[in-house]
Amino acid sequence: MADEELEAIRRQRVAELQAKHGDHSNDQQGQQEAKQREAEMRNSILAQLLDQSARARLSNLALVKPDKAKAVENYLIQMARFGQLGGKITEAGLIEILEKVSQQTEKKTTVKFNRHRVMDSDEEDDD
Repeated sequence: MADEELEAIRRQRVAELQAKHGDHSNDQQGQQEAKQREAEMRNSILAQLLDQSARARLSNLALVKPDKAKAVENYLIQMARFGQLGGKITEAGLIEILEKVSQQTEKKTTVKFNRHRVMDSDEEDDD
């Protein structure tokens, strides 16, 4: 009788785990679809904003520096939403925008040396 109860509990637990796993995969699939729709929407907006050469430059930038390309895309989409863009942006216009974004996100590198002072110096070691 104990074996039958154990088997029933095992079956129930397996069914619960399968149900959880199935729900989890559906949730992931929904997230992937949402990301795909967002990417398609971004691409269609950028296709309307940029001419062919500017789009090519932006895609090349995305290969090398994806975070910078994302920042430029966000900047372009934001400008378009507020109506600050007049017509399609050419490659020269995109270069100007890239320079602006580079200046805003420019990192200043500083090097700081922390030297630890020890009680005995090198001069005393000459004995």
